[in-house]
Amino acid sequence: MLSKRVIPCLDVRNGRLTKGIKFKGNVDIGDPVETARMYYEQGADEIVFYDITASAEGRGIMIDVVERVAKTIFIPFSVGGGISTVEEMRAVLLAGAEKISVNSAAVKNPDCISQGAAAFGSQCIVVGMDVKAVPVTETIPSGYEIVIHGGRKAMGMDALEWAKTVEALGAGEICLNSIDADGTKDGYELNLTRLISENVGIPVIASGGAGSPQHMVDAVTEGKASAALIASIVHYGEYTIPQIKDYMADKGVKVRRIW
Repeated sequence: MLSKRVIPCLDVRNGRLTKGIKFKGNVDIGDPVETARMYYEQGADEIVFYDITASAEGRGIMIDVVERVAKTIFIPFSVGGGISTVEEMRAVLLAGAEKISVNSAAVKNPDCISQGAAAFGSQCIVVGMDVKAVPVTETIPSGYEIVIHGGRKAMGMDALEWAKTVEALGAGEICLNSIDADGTKDGYELNLTRLISENVGIPVIASGGAGSPQHMVDAVTEGKASAALIASIVHYGEYTIPQIKDYMADKGVKVRRIW
């Protein structure tokens, strides 16, 4: 059995670490470079970095921050926000990232997934999916809709169908974020996580809602996720990564530990 991954997420706005609830009310909570290094030293399996306003503002990602983080950590590093072309992907990879996360750009131009996979390999291409629960309709039979631009624009697209599509286009991984659960600390949206995990053959990262180590156990057991993304509970010092991993191991989940 592969180890389940614990992945801190750094949402960055104007070069600073930020956090909100349900994609709203973001506040400045620190320096992303120092925070990334701390999580690396604690035993994080990967780091995810999102420039959360790049797509909505129609600009490229802040390469200087990517370079500074990449020089500080020595674990896989995924970067997303405002990346839409192979050239932009190449620039981020050359800045030190191992993976590219595309979200809004992939919805608007699905070819960027296949183009990125062809240029750099599927293992480099992560598709971020921001998802909101909605009434079941003929257009959205799963009851989960894709939303882009940091939760600002609903797309009328069914999340399950989109997940199958991105896998077929060559994505190597899906980062599945529930807007309804984001920042609430009430737990991951397990029905959504399980629905996507059981219907694609690529790894799924559960995102949105972690409030305790038990929530991460739930995500990788009940939710069938390969990894759990965390933010608030480590950003605000409620738990350390060693505490989270020790708890998960005690519950029978295989995790990588460096202590």
